[in-house]
Amino acid sequence: MTSTDPTPSRVLVLNSGSSSVKYQLLDMADSARLAVGLVERIGEETSRLVHTPLTGGDKRELTGPIADHAAALKAVSEELAKDGLGLDSPELAAIGHRVVHGGLRFSAPTIITEEVMAEIERLVPVAPLHNPANITGIRTAQSLRPDLPQVAVFDTAFHTTMPEHAARYAIDVETADAHRIRRYGFHGTSHAYVSRETAKLLGKDPSEVNVIVLHLGNGASASAVRGGVCVDTSMGLTPLEGLVMGTRSGDVDPAVIFHLERVAGMSTDEIDTLLNKKSGLVGLCGDNDMREIRRRVDEGDRRAALAFDIYIHRLKKYIGAYYAVLGKVDAVAFTAGVGENAAPVREAAVLGLEELGLAVDGELNAVRSDAPRLISPEYARVAVAVVPTDEELEIATQAYALVRSGA
Repeated sequence: MTSTDPTPSRVLVLNSGSSSVKYQLLDMADSARLAVGLVERIGEETSRLVHTPLTGGDKRELTGPIADHAAALKAVSEELAKDGLGLDSPELAAIGHRVVHGGLRFSAPTIITEEVMAEIERLVPVAPLHNPANITGIRTAQSLRPDLPQVAVFDTAFHTTMPEHAARYAIDVETADAHRIRRYGFHGTSHAYVSRETAKLLGKDPSEVNVIVLHLGNGASASAVRGGVCVDTSMGLTPLEGLVMGTRSGDVDPAVIFHLERVAGMSTDEIDTLLNKKSGLVGLCGDNDMREIRRRVDEGDRRAALAFDIYIHRLKKYIGAYYAVLGKVDAVAFTAGVGENAAPVREAAVLGLEELGLAVDGELNAVRSDAPRLISPEYARVAVAVVPTDEELEIATQAYALVRSGA
C-alpha cells in the first residue's frame, strides 16, 4: 500500500559490498517494503541478480556477467522499472546508503556532498574492506540520479556517544590522535533499532531502559545502551575486536601479532587474513554456520563443541562486563542471524547467570517467530528478548527524516 500524499515518500536503501549490492525500496508513508533484492558476484561471469517485488508479481532471477557496480545498479533500476518502481519515479525521495565507517565526524545521517565523500575516503585506511565499496555504490547512484538527495547512514554513528574512557585505548595519546586510533564500534544501525524496539516491547520509552544488545551474525558485536544512548560496544577501531565471530578472532592479545611475525615469519597481510578470515568459528572447527556447528555438537564432535564453548564463554564475559558498566539492566536483546534463530546459543549465553536476574524459558525460547518477543520467565528480574533487526528500515527512516527536515 502506498500513500496518496503527493510528497515523495519512497527511499531506496543500498548496501554496497566489494562484489555485491543489497537493496530495498520502501515507502515511508507506512514503512511498507515495495521490493527487495541482491546482486552478487559483481565482476564475474557468474553474476546473479535476485529481485523480489512485494507489490505483486513473482520473484525474478537473472544470471550472467555484471561488470561493475554501475552495471549492477543499472540492472536493479531496470528490474524496479518493470514493477513500476523505477529510479526515475517522482515518488522517490532519497537514496540511503549504508556506510560502515564515519569516524567521529559523522554522528547522524548526512546528506552526501563532495566534502562528505572526501572524509569517507580519508577513512579508508581504518575500513579498507568496506568504505571503498560504499564509495563505489554512492558514486554510481549519484550518476543515475544526480538530482536526488543521497544520504549516508553510518554504522559507527550510534556509538559516537561513548564516553572517552570507553572509547580510548590506553596508548600514547598523541600517537592515537595522529592516526585516529580509538574505538568506533560498528553495527550501529542495528544496535539503535534493536535497543528502541526492546524498549517498545517492554512498554517503555527508550530513555527509561538500559539494554545489552547482542548482534550475533557472521559478524558479531555487543553494546551497552543506557537510556537509548550507547555507552560501550565490543568492536573497536575495526570490526575485528570483541566477540568470537564467524571468521574473525575477536579479542586477542596484540602480542600474538608480533609473535607470528617473529616466530612464524608471517607478513602483516598474512596475519590480517588469518585474524579476519581464517579465525573465529571457522578457525576453531572449520565451520562458521552455527546450524552446522550445533549439528556436529549433537553428534559428539569435540572440535565443534570446543568452538561453541569458546563462543559462549566470550559472549558471557561481555554480558557480565556490560552489566557492570550499566549498573542496572532492564533487558538483554538477541538479534541478527544467530541471535534470532539459534535457541541453543541464547540458552547457553544466560545459563548460570540467574544471580544477575537472567533466565530463559525453554518453551518460549524454542518458538520460531519473526516478531519481537520475550523468552524469559515472568519471575526473571531482567527481560531476555529476541528482537529481529531491520537495518534497512532504520536506514530508510533516518534518511527520510533528514530529507523531510530540509537539513
